[in-house]
Amino acid sequence: MGYKSLPLVGITGFIIGLVLTIQSRPTLAKFGAESWLPAMVAVSIIREIGPAITALIFAGKVGSGIGAELASMNVTEQINAMQVSGTNPFKFLVVTRVLSATLMLPILVILSDAIGLLGSFFAINLKGSVQRFPFFSQIFQGTEFNDLIPATIKTFFFGFAIGIIGCYKGYYSNKGTEGVGKAANSAVVIASLMVFIIDMIAVQITSLFQAKSGINKLIANTSNMIKDEI
Repeated sequence: MGYKSLPLVGITGFIIGLVLTIQSRPTLAKFGAESWLPAMVAVSIIREIGPAITALIFAGKVGSGIGAELASMNVTEQINAMQVSGTNPFKFLVVTRVLSATLMLPILVILSDAIGLLGSFFAINLKGSVQRFPFFSQIFQGTEFNDLIPATIKTFFFGFAIGIIGCYKGYYSNKGTEGVGKAANSAVVIASLMVFIIDMIAVQITSLFQAKSGINKLIANTSNMIKDEI
């Protein structure tokens, strides 16, 4: 699930950073804000684009693979054979795959974000010359832990949902070869939809906490100003 998905995830991340930088540069140049390009691209990739696109690729590659594999095992009655032999198929077939998907997707997202930033650096140097230190310095100055932590936490839920849905569709697939195709297809469709739903919920929760944090900072600053006046 991890290293075999890395080439596809890495290429996609590089292209995302490259295209996003090329498309955003003319608009920022019109407003004289071209210097903000590295920070803007970094925030966009880290917060939303990197986790969402990587999760969709993961759902298409790994989710369909899990669904098809377990469905084929169900068709050939390998799962029934495990039950007859006294082995718990849920423990060996489902738990391991769900745990692997949950742990590997965040790592792939972090690697995809890093490769995407390299793609952005390459795109900026297509029409100019920017040194590595100023470029990545602007990225670190423009991003905070509040950008990285929520984006990383929600990827665990992405991986868990993809693993659960793929295992469910494969484990309870219909008999026959047609059931294998339906299990793989439905696993990808439902897992991709769940990625968007979880992402929407995560954005709402993050916005709520950020709003509360902003209100608390405003209250603290106001109280400090009052104390200074007194």
